Amino acid sequence: MPALEPMRGIRAVAQPAALDAARWTGDAVTVVRIAPDEALGLGASRVEVDDPAAIVVDEAGFVGAWLDAAGLADVATHTEWPLPEARGTLAQGKIAGVPAKLLAGDPALLVTAAAYADELVERLRWRAP
Repeated sequence: MPALEPMRGIRAVAQPAALDAARWTGDAVTVVRIAPDEALGLGASRVEVDDPAAIVVDEAGFVGAWLDAAGLADVATHTEWPLPEARGTLAQGKIAGVPAKLLAGDPALLVTAAAYADELVERLRWRAP
């Protein structure tokens, strides 16, 4: 049964081209492109962005779980939208009625706001009865 874990990192808001060329450092950094001009570097300790107007802040407001094929298949039963298939593709929407993000890969990454963690775990039945 998957478990949501705190996902700390760095959030960067900048011109899309600057984010494309950003240099992220840290342990096992996973970059989630939330929007064309916004990225979340999970596990990042530093980012270099060539944009003088960039906003770069530490981020600790997310939780996530790495999902194997079985975990991903289970999550798929709780969505009304197609799961992303191409590695690195991000889909955003409600999972079990809770706003979340899913990054395709092997394993896939499920991310939601920390404030929604308990609700998502309960709705996915990831807690032992």
